[in-house]
Amino acid sequence: MSYIGRFAPSPSGPLHFGSLIAALGSYFQAKSQQGKWLVRIEDLDPPREMSGASDLILRTLEAYQLHWDGEVVYQSQRHALYQNQIDQWLTTGQAYYCQCTRKQIKETGGFYSGLCRDKKLAPDGQQAIRLRMTHPIYQFHDEKHGELLIPKPLANEDFIIKRRDGLFAYNLAVVLDDIDQNITEVVRGADLIEPTGRQISLYQMLNKSPVSYLHLPLALDENGHKLSKQNHAEAIDNSAPIPALLDAMQFLGFKLEADMDNASVEEIITWGIHNWCLSQLPDTTEITPRFSNRAR
Repeated sequence: MSYIGRFAPSPSGPLHFGSLIAALGSYFQAKSQQGKWLVRIEDLDPPREMSGASDLILRTLEAYQLHWDGEVVYQSQRHALYQNQIDQWLTTGQAYYCQCTRKQIKETGGFYSGLCRDKKLAPDGQQAIRLRMTHPIYQFHDEKHGELLIPKPLANEDFIIKRRDGLFAYNLAVVLDDIDQNITEVVRGADLIEPTGRQISLYQMLNKSPVSYLHLPLALDENGHKLSKQNHAEAIDNSAPIPALLDAMQFLGFKLEADMDNASVEEIITWGIHNWCLSQLPDTTEITPRFSNRAR
C-alpha cells in the first residue's frame, strides 16, 4: 500500500510554531516516501473555533509551500458518518447512554467506573454516549520512540464517543476519518500519545488494521507549557515564512546548510524532503525551542 499521511488542525486559531512542527513532520514523512499528504480540518467543536481560522490555516500552509493532495476534508460535513457508526453500536449494545457528570467521575477516582454500563438508560437529550471497552490497549509501537505504555485505568475505561452537548468526540471522528481516507500513518505531536491507545482499540472494534504512529516532540514555552492556541502561542508569519520554517526544521533535527537563509521557501522544503530521516528526530517528547536571531 502506498503511503498516505495527513495534517489535521483544529480551527481554534491560526497556526503557531508548535503546529508548524506537526505540519512539517507529517509533510516530510509523507513526501520522503513519495506518498500523499492530506489536510483535514477538525472542526468538531464550534464553541472553541475562531471565525475565519480554517481559511487562515490553509493560506498559511500555502505560504510555507506545504501543498496538500486532493480536497480538504471538513469534519463538520461528516456528522452522518459518525452518527451512523454510533447508531450501529447502540443497536448492538456496544455503546450506551451515560448520565454521569465529570464531577461524579472525579469524586470516584478520576476514571469512569462503568456505573451506567448496564442500566440501559433511554436517551433524554442530556446524556453522553460511551463505548464498551472490549479491546483495551496497554502499549503500542511508535516509529520513533518504540514501545509506549498506556496507563491501565485509562486503557480499560469506557470512553465517550458523543458528548452530552451533542458534539461528536475526537477519538471516534479521527479514527473513522482516517479509515475513510485510507491513512497509513499518523504523524502528530506527543501530546496525543495517550489517546492513541483508545484509537487503536477503535480500529480493533471496527475490524480494521490500525495505522502506524509517529509522535513528534512538543514545543514548550519558557515556562514549560505546551505551545498552543489555548496558551496564547503567537501565530507564525505568513508574509515572511523563512525564519520560522528554518527554526522548525532545526527543532526537528535537521542540520541546515550554511547558505539556507538565502534559499526560497520552495527550495528549503524540497531540501527537507530529500534530507528527512527519522533518526534525526530528538529522542525526547518535549523541547523548549531556541529561536535563532533570524526569528527575532
